[in-house]
Amino acid sequence: MLVRRLGPEEWRVAYGIVAQLWQLHEAEFIRRVELQSTSGYELVGVFLDGALVGVMGMRPVHTLARGQHLHIDDLVVDANARGSGAGRALIEFAERDARNRGMAAIFLDARPEAMPFYEALSFVVHSSPSMKKLLG
Repeated sequence: MLVRRLGPEEWRVAYGIVAQLWQLHEAEFIRRVELQSTSGYELVGVFLDGALVGVMGMRPVHTLARGQHLHIDDLVVDANARGSGAGRALIEFAERDARNRGMAAIFLDARPEAMPFYEALSFVVHSSPSMKKLLG
């Protein structure tokens, strides 16, 4: 299993995986990744037998409340590769990357059905709930 950062020329391939999590048109996905990349967002891929089977979006963040940390925005493994260790490999990559940057924490938002996966990797529920307000 190989885990590495994806270059812009690979983002379209990553779209096929990410589309299993988010319902975005490919052009909008590329536009958002390009925009987020200006703030340090990166796509990381995991390859099994040469095929991309999982994608993680991550970015460095520094806030007053949390200090410097790595934020995982998106993590999805192809439905056919779940249980292969690909998700764990992505998280391990993020942990190494955060440590190499001198960060002491990783934060992420998890869907309820994904929480057991993260809990098995020593993530704990954070006490600060996420909220949103749609501006129409």
